[in-house]
Amino acid sequence: MNEIKSEMFDFTVEELGKRNIKSPIVMSKELGDSIANYVRDDQFIRLDTSVSLGSQPALKRNQVLELAGPREMLYFQPSHVHAGIVSCGGLCPGINDVIRAIVRCLYERYGVKRISGIRYGYKGFLPEYDYTPKILDPDHVDDIHKLGGTYLGSARGGGKEVSKIVDAMEQMNLNVLFTIGGDGTQRGSLDIAEEIEHRRLKIAMIGIPKTVDNDFAFIQKSFGFDTAVSKAVDVLASAHMEASSQINGIGLVKLMGRESGFIAAHAALASHEVNFVLIPEVPFNLEGYNGFFHHLEERIMKRHHAVIVIAEGVLQEQLASGERDAGGNLKIGDAGVYLRDRIQKYFTSTKIEINLKYIDPSYIIRSAPASPIDSIYCERLGNAAAHAAMAGKTKVVIGLVNNEFVHIPMKAVISHRNHVDPESSLWRDTLDATHQPALMVNQFD
Repeated sequence: MNEIKSEMFDFTVEELGKRNIKSPIVMSKELGDSIANYVRDDQFIRLDTSVSLGSQPALKRNQVLELAGPREMLYFQPSHVHAGIVSCGGLCPGINDVIRAIVRCLYERYGVKRISGIRYGYKGFLPEYDYTPKILDPDHVDDIHKLGGTYLGSARGGGKEVSKIVDAMEQMNLNVLFTIGGDGTQRGSLDIAEEIEHRRLKIAMIGIPKTVDNDFAFIQKSFGFDTAVSKAVDVLASAHMEASSQINGIGLVKLMGRESGFIAAHAALASHEVNFVLIPEVPFNLEGYNGFFHHLEERIMKRHHAVIVIAEGVLQEQLASGERDAGGNLKIGDAGVYLRDRIQKYFTSTKIEINLKYIDPSYIIRSAPASPIDSIYCERLGNAAAHAAMAGKTKVVIGLVNNEFVHIPMKAVISHRNHVDPESSLWRDTLDATHQPALMVNQFD
């Protein structure tokens, strides 16, 4: 696998202008006084944590990541700010936690009193849909973290109507827009930010990365991921109980993961009940002397039950239509139903009785409230986003890198996606947990 190095990208953060307004948040500039400190402009972290012995080259500004957090001096006068928040794309645990954190930090820490919730994604900006924004303040959002889904509603598409969106932002006199969404949302956010810059407007665009698949570039963990794994483990326990209680029982569970198998791998490690994990990053054959069906049959004949986890993005070479959805994502075929039917057909042909139970919990998982770990993470992401906006940062996404909250330029975040490395310790440990072959591919001389 090709290793991503910091020198391949420019991590310089753009700002709207000089900061000359004293923050209303009282903090310290001194270490050791037991008072929380402002974040200085010269505080950075490295992306690359591995080192070689010997001399190390000096790092340049564009190679390091800027720490997120409250600055002593602000760009925006809080009393003048009108902030907007929008959530786009599919559901994910923790969206409401992020909204709540942004609102409370802006309102109570900075004194920003005008906060608008844009309804149903970017379509909420378009006049033809006529969606009135929601007024947001602590009273409105105080309990929304207890709910799944999104308080603002969500939708795919609309992000390409850049000119109309910026027109609406001008008419609303927005100074800041927080965009909660995945790869397509942040691409749209960058396009909007560039149109704002073209018009010479002073509007900060701050992204909060939302992808339950955990595949954003550079970011070590997306919010909602821990909740998804936890919910998936409960499903796997049920699948194992069904499989082990039947004659040659097979539990087949499809989990989220269009291009990356992080949820599938982590859920398998956490459950201790999975015998096969199939993910997009690791090729496999269904049939043949070293194919998946051969190894599944061996498992059934030896142990008389099996649990299989597949990421939704597998087998797309047979299933994908090439079409794209409103958000620009490639439409994928239903790998779970396809594999279910193929397994049934295979064992019918071998005259081996099986009892297969297929479970697709995707929407149950996506719509769940955040777990405590995710809720904490979302709170901190939302706070960091509010601090970045008030300091006049723009075209940035808030992310966790090497256990630090940082500002990452949108261009870098959308440059590629994270994938499970088949040669990594994560996948090695997954193979150890399942005892499946490292490769289920037919090799011919």
